[in-house]
Amino acid sequence: MLEVRNISKSFYRKEALNDVSFTVGKGEIFGLLGPNGAGKTTMIRVINRIVESDSGSVRINGDLMVNDDLKQIGYLPEERGLYKNMTVEAHAMFLGRLRGLSKADVNTKIDYWFGRFEINDWRKKRIEQLSKGMAQKVQFICTVLHEPKLLILDEPFSGFDPVNVELIKQELIEMKAAGKTIILSSHNMKSVEEICDRVVLIDKAKKVAEGSIAELQEERKAGLYAVKFRGSMIAFVNALWTGFEVVDKDIHGGDKFTVRLKMRNESSFDDLLKVLIGQVKIESAWEVLPSMQDVFIDIVQPRKENEDEK
Repeated sequence: MLEVRNISKSFYRKEALNDVSFTVGKGEIFGLLGPNGAGKTTMIRVINRIVESDSGSVRINGDLMVNDDLKQIGYLPEERGLYKNMTVEAHAMFLGRLRGLSKADVNTKIDYWFGRFEINDWRKKRIEQLSKGMAQKVQFICTVLHEPKLLILDEPFSGFDPVNVELIKQELIEMKAAGKTIILSSHNMKSVEEICDRVVLIDKAKKVAEGSIAELQEERKAGLYAVKFRGSMIAFVNALWTGFEVVDKDIHGGDKFTVRLKMRNESSFDDLLKVLIGQVKIESAWEVLPSMQDVFIDIVQPRKENEDEK
């Protein structure tokens, strides 16, 4: 649905984006990741035509993006912008009308979303009376009132407690199932790992990685495996031979353990199971893949260290 081609942008000779390209498929949740100051928000502003790139292009459904395409976009900025003296209901009406909806349509959508998010009791409250999390809900609703085909969300989980983070994640998953396309910029790596199909990682104005969550994890796995079992730790260790190295273990109480191991030489997962079966009672065993937080740090940290050395 969206194609970003060779975007570069500088502000007063300070490079914000350097020849960045990526594509986002229709009905996909796409993560736009990077450390603070990497260029993520500038990219979002370029896509939204808030700032103009120095070079490159943005295409929607194969065609060069024009102002009229903004009607298809719902944008939730990191810097929240609600008018504090307006009531929740009046604010939603105001933004819905700005998006071209009729008053009747806005009222219908307000009834639906306020009911879904259980905020009907807030209708007459002024924005300044709301907690940060409550205001976040209102702004999210205002972002989706006009049923955009493309959602661009900059730090949508900021300010939410875990219950409301799950609520927003479920909404995004349902929107994806309905064919919506979602670009998600977030430092919440756990949520990125759970709901994003693919991600692009920008660091120091350049694209440094792109791919599915599984691909990025697979590229950086360290040959670690975990075994959860009941039995004697001594029997477990004695069953292992030189093909395996114990990295660490968790004791769950009594005779229950989880052990993480590294394969040596040509040892395989099958070999590991063969030597353990009959020695301990295996409850589960799996390959340990890096989390998205591990992936993020693994990519960004060496670049930061190299920069510091310069």
